Amino acid sequence: MLKKSALLSLVVFFGSITTLLAADGNVTNTAIGNGIGIGSALAVAICWTRTNSVLTSALAGLFGWLYVIYYLIIRNNE
Repeated sequence: MLKKSALLSLVVFFGSITTLLAADGNVTNTAIGNGIGIGSALAVAICWTRTNSVLTSALAGLFGWLYVIYYLIIRNNE
């Protein structure tokens, strides 16, 4: 239960930052263009809770939303 609440708080945190930055178009373009996306951050968080491996978490971060969708498909099979 703790892992789910930590993951949920991470998603809410990044969502709120994106909402705050969306008020000014220039800041949004710069922040999103130079930073990591929400999909990548979510993929890293999910992978870390499953594997506790830096290498696999980094690879999941590169795949971003593809890894998140993959996790949603296979999570019931674990």
